[in-house]
Amino acid sequence: MSQPVLLVIAHGSRDPRHAATVHALTQRVRAARPGVRVVTGYLDHCAPSVPQVIGRLAAEGVRDVVALPLLLTRAFHAKADIPAVLREATAHHPRLAVHQADVLGPSPLLVSALERRLREAGLRPGDRRSTGIVLASAGSTDPEAIAVIDDIARRWRHTGWRAVRPAFASASLPRTEDAVRQLRAEGCARIAVAPYVVAPGFLPDRIARGAAGADLLADVLGDAPELASLLLRRYDAALAPSRMSLSA
Repeated sequence: MSQPVLLVIAHGSRDPRHAATVHALTQRVRAARPGVRVVTGYLDHCAPSVPQVIGRLAAEGVRDVVALPLLLTRAFHAKADIPAVLREATAHHPRLAVHQADVLGPSPLLVSALERRLREAGLRPGDRRSTGIVLASAGSTDPEAIAVIDDIARRWRHTGWRAVRPAFASASLPRTEDAVRQLRAEGCARIAVAPYVVAPGFLPDRIARGAAGADLLADVLGDAPELASLLLRRYDAALAPSRMSLSA
């Protein structure tokens, strides 16, 4: 029996780098698990849309799909937007069982991916105790999502960095540039900005502009191997016997 299709649900962006990065990540997932078919649907700006992908899969006779939000926190898209889109799309295809996976974060694998990007940007192991990190996320008005970012920063700080400060590109404060100034005022010898975002786009570009006063800016998480591994972990967890499908 074939394994359920993995439907990666990405936000989408008018920036072509966004879709290219999502494609590179899904290619890495395919290479890691050749037996799983991986497809992508977008919520906005890019094609194909999630309903289009689900309709196409149903027409092919696919019976089981794992819908995995390419999101790092449980905010509006994860709690309301994506479940509504999936319910509406699957209502027209009663023979298709869709299992919704959890969002990606928080996870130690994401922290490992952040550290990978910092090393790739030039941060050396010996710089750790003198370096302040700005953990820069897209931002949210959801208190749960903000609390998750704050907790990641606190926990990451205890792995040896001089300081780790959360920052947000929208909706919440502080902004990236404010966190950079705060770390500079605290006497950090080096300041690095680590974008806690999956793919390039409008808000990641705002993070990059806010990092102008830092010494180092890491790349987005993108197709980091840790991220690909995490997608497959969420896929497997969604298929555990205790999970219920949206069509149940």
